[in-house]
Amino acid sequence: MPFHTHRLANGLQIIGETIPTARSVGVGFFVNTGSRDETIPVSGVSHFLEHMLFKGTPRRTALDVNLHFDRIGASYNAYTSEEATVFYAAVLPEYLPTAVDILADILRPSLREEDFETEKKVILEEIGMYEDMPSFAAGEYAKKIYYADHPLGNTILGSSQSIVDLTRDQMLGYFNSRYTAPNILVSVAGQFDWPEFIAMIETQCGHWPSDAAVRENLRPVPGAGGNHRMAKEGVAQEHVMLFSPGPSAEDSLRYAAATLALAIGDDTGSRFYWELIHPGHAESAGCSIDQSQQSGTTGSSFSCEPTKAAENLEIMLRVLAEVQKNSITADELDQAKSKISSRIVRHSERPMGRMRSIASAWIYNNEYHDIDVELNRFESVSLEDIRKVLERFPLTDTTIVAYGPTATEA
Repeated sequence: MPFHTHRLANGLQIIGETIPTARSVGVGFFVNTGSRDETIPVSGVSHFLEHMLFKGTPRRTALDVNLHFDRIGASYNAYTSEEATVFYAAVLPEYLPTAVDILADILRPSLREEDFETEKKVILEEIGMYEDMPSFAAGEYAKKIYYADHPLGNTILGSSQSIVDLTRDQMLGYFNSRYTAPNILVSVAGQFDWPEFIAMIETQCGHWPSDAAVRENLRPVPGAGGNHRMAKEGVAQEHVMLFSPGPSAEDSLRYAAATLALAIGDDTGSRFYWELIHPGHAESAGCSIDQSQQSGTTGSSFSCEPTKAAENLEIMLRVLAEVQKNSITADELDQAKSKISSRIVRHSERPMGRMRSIASAWIYNNEYHDIDVELNRFESVSLEDIRKVLERFPLTDTTIVAYGPTATEA
């Protein structure tokens, strides 16, 4: 599948993958900004700003934005993470020009004071809603403990107080400093004409400001270490999380680390599944990696009845210690690679999946690779590679965080 790349004079990067057999096209604007780029006075501003971009522009009202997307049958949305704010749409090929027009338009929002105050109430309700979800609250607490003073520990939503205190002028200042052309990537995949797409982006975005945006505190996170507990009344289950350092999004060991995590804690057929889920000891248990710019973690977790928490923690620690000492088996490695290959192929069968995949590879490593390259990188993971991950990032170097009615101690 042909890959294309082009950079506008103002620094905006465009990438694309043509899929001649596709019947749709996915397009996304990836803004290189998220909660890790926020300071305490503007905590939560990235996510708040994501909401505000749908509240209207000089050309469109909030109603217009939704109606214009709906008229072309678009599947559209946005999301905010620690490192990115993304606005995307999937449409039939003939509607790509309209989708680009709408997406580019909302990235130059009006940010009206009255909309700001109205949406602030929505954000506060959203914070309250998530705070009532024990699994979310536990994760936020654990992240804050593990990352300590590193900005990757910043909460994406912000706090109720930070949102109440946030002003429209603070948001505007953040927007002007982060939503600049060199800090945005446009990714497209599916059935489209590349020269025509470049012309669309040039017309819509060629006038955007070219100021550079800097990301600070690009350093690995060693983790806080130790055992931490937060007793929470009214929570039915105990939520326990174990974090250890892992490869960053730029590290070549990320493929082996992802394979190892799947073998340990996939939702079926993994070590945690047979030790914790299948016997009925825990309602949920898993292991996964979180890869960020210049930093990464391996996270294991379980939730269960409070009376079983201490025993389950012992089981999880034992499993991690066994893997650290003896690694995984060849059969476990093969099974994990088969699962990963299946998921990559199924994810890539839709243009939207490829649009996101090529964007991620370009953002973190300034590279393009097709599905076959991605599959081969996982297929080539060996037991020796798994051992290298375990040596560089020991699973036993854990930060343990418990959240629940008993907040059991390790």
